[in-house]
Order: sequence, then structure tokens, then C-alpha cells
Amino acid sequence: MKNTARLAKPLTALLLLPAIMACAPMSHRQQNAAVGAGIGAVAGSILTGGSTLGTLGGAAIGGVIGNGTDGHSRRR
Repeated sequence: MKNTARLAKPLTALLLLPAIMACAPMSHRQQNAAVGAGIGAVAGSILTGGSTLGTLGGAAIGGVIGNGTDGHSRRR
């Protein structure tokens, strides 16, 4: 059991590496949308107690918000 727990973090990092590297050719706006969708999915899942609909709704809303942000504050 200890061996499994000890290997869990490095194995997870290794499995996530292709997903992280896939973001390299993405535009800044696409990266923002992906991050927003991920954060929205987690938030939607937490707020609805793990509901599938809440998770998908949070991901959709987060993706739209992330797509709309450019990371720079607007000055008028």
C-alpha cells in the first residue's frame, strides 16, 4: 500500500505531462478558455455536490469567461 501511495504523485505528473504540453501551441485566448473551463468544472462540481450537470455547466461558464478575458486590465 505504501508503494502505491508513494508512486501516485509521480505517476500522476507523468500522465498529465502530455496534456500540459498540448497547451504549448495554443493561443493565449485558448489557454485562458481551457483554464477557465477547468476551474469552472471544479467549482460547479463543488457547488452542486458532484452533480454531472453542475460540473458541465461550470465548465461551460468558466470556458466562456476565460475566453473573454485577455489577462490585461482595461484602462479608459
